[in-house]
Amino acid sequence: MMEIQDEFDPAFEALEPAECHGPLLFNSPHSGRVYPREFLLTSRLDLATLRRSEDSFVDELIAGVVKRGHPLVRAHFPRCYVDVNREPYELDPRMFDGRLPSFANTRSMRVAGGLGTVARVVGDAQEIYDQRISVAEALKRIDRLYKPYHRTLQRVFMRLHRQFGAAMLIDCHSMPSSTGARDERPRADLVLGDRYGTSCVPLIAETIEATMRDFGYVVSRNKPYAGGFITEHYGNPITGLHAIQLEINRALYMDERRYQKSATFAKLTSEFEILAERLAAIPLEELRPYRAAAE
Repeated sequence: MMEIQDEFDPAFEALEPAECHGPLLFNSPHSGRVYPREFLLTSRLDLATLRRSEDSFVDELIAGVVKRGHPLVRAHFPRCYVDVNREPYELDPRMFDGRLPSFANTRSMRVAGGLGTVARVVGDAQEIYDQRISVAEALKRIDRLYKPYHRTLQRVFMRLHRQFGAAMLIDCHSMPSSTGARDERPRADLVLGDRYGTSCVPLIAETIEATMRDFGYVVSRNKPYAGGFITEHYGNPITGLHAIQLEINRALYMDERRYQKSATFAKLTSEFEILAERLAAIPLEELRPYRAAAE
C-alpha cells in the first residue's frame, strides 16, 4: 500500500531468515512506495504519475524467499526520490541550484536521460520538479538513504560470501508490459541481465531461464535490460561474487493502471520460491572463486 509520510521509518529493511539455506541474497531496490510529504510539495506531477517509476509490489512478490532461508533487502523510499541502482553521485547539473561536487558524474548516459541518482524525470520524460532543487538536498538524500542502503546490502552479501565461500545477488525489478509504441512486439515475461555474461557464472542465468521457461514464461537475456549499477558493482565472478538482474513484466502480476495486484500474484510468488530453491541447489564449487585466481 502506498503511503505519504513526513519521515521514513524505516527507510529500508533487511529481512533475515532464522538460518540461511544457501548463498542467495534477494534485493528489491525500486519497490519503495513511501512518499515524503515535502517531496510531493516540490513536484509538479501528481502521485499516480510519480508512481510510474515504482517496481510496484516486487518486494512482496519475492518475500516468500525469506521463509525458504534467503535474506531480502528492500527499499521503502521511492526510486524517483533517490535511486540506489545508480553510482552514488550520478547527478544532472541542470536540475540543481548550486555547484555539484567535483567528483559527481554529470556525463553518464543515465544522467543524460534524466535518470541519475536523483532523477529529473519519470515515465515518458516527464519533469518531476517545478523548479531547481538545492545541491544540499541531493547530497542529503545520498548520505541518509543511498549510502546506508548499500552498506546494508554489502554487509549481507559479504556475510554470505564468508559463510558459503560464494554469494549470489538476485536484483529484482519490474518493467511495464509496453512502452506504448504501436509497432512494438510484446515484451518478454522476464528479462535476465548479467552484463552480457560478466556479472555471474553462466549456470545462474541458465538455471533461472530453465526454471521460468518450465513455468511457461517467455524469457530473454540482456535485451532490453543488461543490468544496472548494482549488477555491475556487486558481480565479480572470479572472486565468487555473482549478481544478476531480473526484470519482471508487470502484466504478469498486477493491474498497471490501478496499481493493484492481480489474481495471478500468488502463483508467481510461489514460483519465485521454487526458483530460489533451484538456485540454492547449484553446487557451491560452481560458484566459488575460480581456482586459477588462487594459483
